[in-house]
Amino acid sequence: MRSIFGFLIGVFVGWLVGSTLALLFAPTSGEKLRQELRARSNNFLTEIKSAAEARRQELEKQLAELRAPRPPAASA
Repeated sequence: MRSIFGFLIGVFVGWLVGSTLALLFAPTSGEKLRQELRARSNNFLTEIKSAAEARRQELEKQLAELRAPRPPAASA
C-alpha cells in the first residue's frame, strides 16, 4: 500500500513540476496554455479516478472470495 501511495505522490509532484516548467517555457499564449493545462489536469484526474475504481473493484472481488465459505477438507 505504501508503494502505491508513494507512486501516486511521485506522479502528482511530477505533474506539478512539469506544469510549472511548461508555464515558464511555453511559446504559446498564457490563456491558451491555461486551457490546455486545465484540460490535461481534468484528463489526469479522470484517469486516476478510473484506475482507483478498477483497483477498488479488484480488491472487493478478492475480499468476497476470502469471505466465501470453503468446503471442508477431506480427511485421510
